[in-house]
Amino acid sequence: MKITGIICEYNPLHRGHKKQLGIVRSCDPDGGIVCLMSGNFVQRGAPAIIDKSLRAKAAVLSGADLVLELPTTASLSSAEGFASAGVSILSPFCDRLCFGAETADADMLMKIATTLLSEDFSTVLCEKLEQGVSFPAARQAALESMGLDAALLQKPNNILAVEYCKAIQQQSSTMQIMPILRGGDYHDQQADPENPSATSLRALMQEEKSWTSFVPEEAAVCFQNAAVHTLQAGQKAILAKLRTMTDEEFEALPYGSEGLWRKLMHASRSHATLEDILSATKSKRYTRTRLDRMVMCAFLGITDELLHAPVPYVRVLAFNDRGREILKIARQSGDFPNAGQEMEHPYQSLENHWGDLYGLFSRDGIDLPGAERNRRVFYNGGAQL
Repeated sequence: MKITGIICEYNPLHRGHKKQLGIVRSCDPDGGIVCLMSGNFVQRGAPAIIDKSLRAKAAVLSGADLVLELPTTASLSSAEGFASAGVSILSPFCDRLCFGAETADADMLMKIATTLLSEDFSTVLCEKLEQGVSFPAARQAALESMGLDAALLQKPNNILAVEYCKAIQQQSSTMQIMPILRGGDYHDQQADPENPSATSLRALMQEEKSWTSFVPEEAAVCFQNAAVHTLQAGQKAILAKLRTMTDEEFEALPYGSEGLWRKLMHASRSHATLEDILSATKSKRYTRTRLDRMVMCAFLGITDELLHAPVPYVRVLAFNDRGREILKIARQSGDFPNAGQEMEHPYQSLENHWGDLYGLFSRDGIDLPGAERNRRVFYNGGAQL
């Protein structure tokens, strides 16, 4: 059985995502589809708007065979770390990696990835960074000076696509890439009927406006009465953490190099709101998303050491009968023996702790603790979608 992997967040799952699943299925009706999905915290440094169990259930009902959880530490990593962890987890048993991109040119994406990994690029990049610009701006300038179309990396999906290609090369993965042209705009504030942005749907959900027409019917059923989680709802909890952190705890945070941790520490001790703290810490050298991830790591107690520590297992969130077969293949490969099997390990306690903290972001009343320990895997028995 040919197996296609998709690294995703489904925050929330919408019609564009189902379209991607349908394209993969049409290319190989007898193959398997594995989604490696961020859990309750996502790469932009925020809580997922809907609980991971419901998002995983919606994915299987919309066409996936197996949904695995991308560990929290990987979900809160930079684009490079996010992609690297995803490729590392899926490579042992997936034949190809499918992703949406604004530029669905596999050869061009691989060429840019190869250039970014070259020694010549590293030299030019350092020169640009010394000019005091942000990393994305320095990277773009370096690529342009080497004769490549750096404008491709101004698009969010292209950025991740290239990071997937880099990870595949660095890890000598045998996965082939399957880029699919992504319609619409990732950052659109107005939801497009066929290619809505997750950003626009989150806004509709937060404002309690109609959103069901932009998601597959199967997903709408899962999300209809789900608790909505927002960063704003948990602001006081984050502030309580920031205001009680020691100097040493700030210094141990990820993304705090070049004294950024110190700027965040001073801002946390002199400003009232989270937005004021982030605005006071922001500079042209660092992206806002980096600061958002840094603050979320502070709230969850994730140090730089923990962020980069290996995870001992990968958890199953949802599957169907074909997904069960994929799990057997993954375990029998010998390269991925712990697929879907939780182990006695300190990381499991951390996941339970983070699950409890996720409940503090519920907009309509704080979730009960213990959700992580009581969570059940969704099984869609007999489904061959």
